Amino acid sequence: MPQVSLKVNGKKVTVEVEPRTLLVELLREKLGLTGTHIGCDTSQCGACTVHLNGDSVKSCTMLAVQAEGAEVLTIEGLARPDGTLHPMQEMFREHHALQCGYCTPGMVMSAIDLVNKHPEGLTEEQIREGLEGNLCRCTGYHNIVKAIAAAWEIMHGKKAARAA
Repeated sequence: MPQVSLKVNGKKVTVEVEPRTLLVELLREKLGLTGTHIGCDTSQCGACTVHLNGDSVKSCTMLAVQAEGAEVLTIEGLARPDGTLHPMQEMFREHHALQCGYCTPGMVMSAIDLVNKHPEGLTEEQIREGLEGNLCRCTGYHNIVKAIAAAWEIMHGKKAARAA
């Protein structure tokens, strides 16, 4: 079986996988990082979104061997070692942007990528369009959009993050 070497949440790992193993399976089953959810297996729901070399990807449609040598960031890797939440996580909490929580990890990962790619600002329409690949069946998106807009201000230095 092939081995895959990559950096996950800042730690180097080498894992033996079957050639058909998906990245989401490697994360969940081999590394125990179950915050990355499996929702649809067709890349439509976004619950499996992680960052690969800084860009958001849907890990249910990517083979683990394709991540060879890559840096992967999952929801578990966002908070600081002292437990301080990433500004996007904090704003999701503060703005009640989650209900059942199933979509939340993928939504947060997609939102961070969206904010990082728009340093000039984001309109509500751009946020909603940027989330088209992430489904939430509970919230109606209104508070998610508010959370992302608030996190943009913090992440781009327009507003100070509150202490946890």
